[in-house]
Amino acid sequence: MTLLLYVFIPTNITFQILLFPDDVKRGIIDETNENDAKISDNNNFYTSTPHKQVNGNMSDVSLNATNGNYSLNKIDDSPLRNYTKEQLMNSINASTATTNGINTTTIIAEIEGDVKKKPRHLVDKTYYIAKEILMTELTYKKDLDVINVWFRDEVGKEEPEECQILLSLIAPLAQAHGLLVRDLEQRLQGWDGRGGPKAIAGRIADVLLAHLPPLLPIYEEYLDGHMLVLERLDTSFKQNSRFEQLYRNFEMQKVCYLPLTKFVLKPLHRLLQYQSLLQRLLKHYGPNHPDRSDCLTASDTLKDLMVPVAETLEQSENLATLCELQRDIVGFDNLIQPGRKFIRHGCLLKHSRKGYQQRMFFLFSDILLYTSRSQATLQFKVHGHMPLRGVLIEEPEGDLMFNGLVIYGGNRALTVAASSAEEKEKWKADLQNAIQMARDKSDTKITYLSLKSCSSSDEHVDQCGNNEVSTQTKPQPQRSNTTVHVCWHRSTSISMKDELLSVENQLSGYLLRKFKSSNGWQKLWVVFTSFCLFFYKGCLDDYPLACLPLLGYSVGPPSAEDEIGKDFVFKLQYKNHVYFFRAESEYTYNRWMEVIASATQMKVKRKLTLISDENSIETSPEK
Repeated sequence: MTLLLYVFIPTNITFQILLFPDDVKRGIIDETNENDAKISDNNNFYTSTPHKQVNGNMSDVSLNATNGNYSLNKIDDSPLRNYTKEQLMNSINASTATTNGINTTTIIAEIEGDVKKKPRHLVDKTYYIAKEILMTELTYKKDLDVINVWFRDEVGKEEPEECQILLSLIAPLAQAHGLLVRDLEQRLQGWDGRGGPKAIAGRIADVLLAHLPPLLPIYEEYLDGHMLVLERLDTSFKQNSRFEQLYRNFEMQKVCYLPLTKFVLKPLHRLLQYQSLLQRLLKHYGPNHPDRSDCLTASDTLKDLMVPVAETLEQSENLATLCELQRDIVGFDNLIQPGRKFIRHGCLLKHSRKGYQQRMFFLFSDILLYTSRSQATLQFKVHGHMPLRGVLIEEPEGDLMFNGLVIYGGNRALTVAASSAEEKEKWKADLQNAIQMARDKSDTKITYLSLKSCSSSDEHVDQCGNNEVSTQTKPQPQRSNTTVHVCWHRSTSISMKDELLSVENQLSGYLLRKFKSSNGWQKLWVVFTSFCLFFYKGCLDDYPLACLPLLGYSVGPPSAEDEIGKDFVFKLQYKNHVYFFRAESEYTYNRWMEVIASATQMKVKRKLTLISDENSIETSPEK
């Protein structure tokens, strides 16, 4: 017997997309839609997969993780099942009303009246920590799929030698975490009453504990091999024009919403996030909590791996940053040198005969570069460089002293001004530390041009003929929402310390966004990573609809003048750009405030960040 299922979808459903036209004009937003804010419903598949079958795809496996043992079993992956799962995971607040005969079905959630009182077990902070684990795990699995599914599909059957190590390391991780997502999802379904009479509520660490032991050897292998992956990708990018074009083409796809090197480092980030989340649970659990024992055991299981991860991460992030900056900088080849460390990059105003001009400065452990941004290629052309061993800095006098510094190198002096006193102090401190480190360093193998032989005019790129310096300006597509470009637009800066801090401050989940012209709230899946908010219609969408870089923004609760009148709402503001977002609970509100404050670099008072001391978050390990 054949069962036919007819699904009626109204043709007048309108999906309103979160776009930021002012930021789009500045080239910051990764705009994936035209001005017409209508899109079609693409919530048809549970996993992110190209149309053809790809090795390592986890859509056809399920988990029996009893005692940490994995078994792979075929599961139903029909479009109907996937559509049902999407509806379950997205939980879109669609309201259907008829006014004057017009159907007004939208994904805009009209949140009016008092919020319905939730069952006690859904008010428990443990539930929201568990939900955070699941939400971030969904994003992590999709990030693994960017390489394991989409990049694998891009390189095709050839699988260039440059990619073989990466693909072989990432596949077992993607497989194992596909299983973990499934078990976490089942646990949360049981927790909120959708798992049947035998469902387990109030516990989550036992799920992690079932998966962590078999995962550790996979992560150890990845930890040992990921640096070689970064080095080979960089070497091939420089030496193989065909691979360079393949690499660039893939990064310009919408599914690759971050630079590829960021995805390579995601496994290291996730280990640190597990440690932080387990510590968050331990801080909340009482001594007799049924999940406490498993939580302690899971935390102890990770301890031995955390030491090498912490030791390696700074080196890995530094190499990845140098690789990315090399592609943004024109006029200074071979940026990657033994012992060279990235310290800070950002926008400063440089004083010249024409007055103050915007320049982008790049500070490394041994050298300072200053550049201007090409409108044609969006790359940064080097105007000059200063080896730090011979550099001095001092405070300017007279009219130039406002947030200013004078940087002396050889026979040349640069007078610069920061956008604020805080920015000035950041640059001053980092410059002083870098200069001292450069003077203390005994290695003299790296040589540079003297400023006398290369006077570094601001009117043209240096034509000095040194192997270290080139003037090639080959036009290449560039991302416009990476931190270096956001710093240029926002007249701010970012340091390696900020990059390392952002590793643990990643978050995913649903937020309601308020429209300026209505009382409606739009429900969006939001991913916070790399100092940006990425917005999706649903948690299983393959690529974001839009993004909002947060460098330079302030975050806090809305003021009385905003007339919001809702709980758990936070306000993002940069100059006259204002956005309101609403979280589902006190805990999630505090978490979003916490991670966003770390990215905006704005000092937020404790009373604004945390609603109550009872809900304060500490991430120190349990003794």
